[in-house]
Amino acid sequence: MKYQSLALVLLLLLPAALPAQDRPAIEAFAGAEPDERGSTRVLYWDRQKDSGAGEFAIDYGRPVWKKDYEDPAKFDGMTKGKTWRLGKDFWTVLDTNLPLRFSGKDVRVGTYYLGLSRSESGQQWDLAFIDPAKVRKERLDAFNIDKAPIEFKIPMTLEEKGTGTMAEKLIIKFSYSKENPKDVTMRIAWGKLQLKTRVQVMM
Repeated sequence: MKYQSLALVLLLLLPAALPAQDRPAIEAFAGAEPDERGSTRVLYWDRQKDSGAGEFAIDYGRPVWKKDYEDPAKFDGMTKGKTWRLGKDFWTVLDTNLPLRFSGKDVRVGTYYLGLSRSESGQQWDLAFIDPAKVRKERLDAFNIDKAPIEFKIPMTLEEKGTGTMAEKLIIKFSYSKENPKDVTMRIAWGKLQLKTRVQVMM
């Protein structure tokens, strides 16, 4: 009986003692609560038909800006020559049922994953467009955006930071004037970083 009890204890302790290479190769990650995500959208409404005339939207996770990022050397090390996921957790997604023109580049109707690229020199920022079908085929998470093939890039303009303004969490926003709602500005703000690009709606 004594030996049987000892064997049972050893059997119960064995899984915890297994080396890392003997643990399951696949792990799952999920939050206990729903993640906070942001969304920005432009909807066009046909008053005569009382029906939608088209829309486009970006859905994205909202990472928090950290004090460490204000160190130029650290921020450059994170961004120069790299493509960032432009959000957190799941991919940042542009979904449009209208043809768009970003800074002169035509973007067809469809769904795109987005990233943010910075040149090696640090002088140029670009909005990176990625084909979701290719990402799904490889089952890539946005963490591995460096492995995702970029279809094309759109140049963005670096804005001067306003005095006292700071985006504690990532903000992506569309804005337009009432006089010309088809001429839209897309802005990205995160900490001290502020970027913009022009979006023309082709309808």
